[in-house]
Amino acid sequence: MSHLTRPPETDLFVPLPNGQHWDPHTIHTHYFGFSIPSAQIGAFLYLRYQPAFPLCQGGVAIFQGTDNLSSLDIGHLDYEITMPWPEVEANTITTANGLRIEFVEPGREARVSYASADGQTKLELTQTAVTPLFARGHVMPGEEDFHNDPMRFPGGSEQFMHCVGELVLHGVRHDVDCFTPRDRSWLQVRKETQGGGDRPPVGWTPMYFGADLAFNQVGFEAPDTDPGWSGVYEVPDGTPTHHFAWLHSDGETKQITRVRRNVLERQQHTFASLRQEIEAEDEDGRIYRFTGEAIATAPLPAWPNVSLHDSVYRWEDEHGRATYSTYQEVWFDRYQRAMKARAKNVQD
Repeated sequence: MSHLTRPPETDLFVPLPNGQHWDPHTIHTHYFGFSIPSAQIGAFLYLRYQPAFPLCQGGVAIFQGTDNLSSLDIGHLDYEITMPWPEVEANTITTANGLRIEFVEPGREARVSYASADGQTKLELTQTAVTPLFARGHVMPGEEDFHNDPMRFPGGSEQFMHCVGELVLHGVRHDVDCFTPRDRSWLQVRKETQGGGDRPPVGWTPMYFGADLAFNQVGFEAPDTDPGWSGVYEVPDGTPTHHFAWLHSDGETKQITRVRRNVLERQQHTFASLRQEIEAEDEDGRIYRFTGEAIATAPLPAWPNVSLHDSVYRWEDEHGRATYSTYQEVWFDRYQRAMKARAKNVQD
């Protein structure tokens, strides 16, 4: 479906206001990640542009295992909230803290590199597309209020990549060879309002099993699963539980019409999802089922009003095939307080 894709040149679309007045919450983003399942390692490589100022934030977060209770517990964190606008030269974007993204062939191939100030942690990666550059719907709560503004032309994209290269983490070298998603936004208005408009936590579940099956959705836990948000938020009957979703198989992309996500286990202290299952139905009525378990997870920097957790999940489809990918979820303070109160009641 051609209307579900973005042109390759959008990879380098990071406009500035040029004298116009832009909402200060306008952002562009680039996200890349990778995983090393044998070492229970995941990575979050992120750049968030704030063109109205113009400033940017971002950097590199590398986490290992499931016992990270704070972002400072993780293997390596170099994430700056305020940096100058990145250097943009030809097809290469470089931040002040050394995250470098080179779009060798926009829409198809990117090289991502970084080295820490002490030289003990560094990475050199080549990511090559294995799916089209898909158009992405809104992700963060509140974006949808501005997503259809014809005067702004906001947008986003995502794509599965074959990532190869190496990571050196505190002097220990690891080979990288995985399939991973990347995504980005441009001209989105992403407000940081407390409470996020009273929306349940959302989870992003990209997974790539091969050319015959790539699946992705962003959405919240289904109401009939006794979700964590039950009693905290009101969701009208019949509300779709996914913000957007698609499936790609053998060169054909299908819309997903229904998603039922059920979280089976949460981390005791952070409340991050550790096990879950997904049932999805495509536009032709075919049903797909997936089960997943976290092998690494960590809270990472985000808005102060939001909790962000990134994970490496081991996913299985209904035929027993396995793959590894990021799983990310966000929620606001109302949910956090409710979960903390429940945990305290159980302990008492």
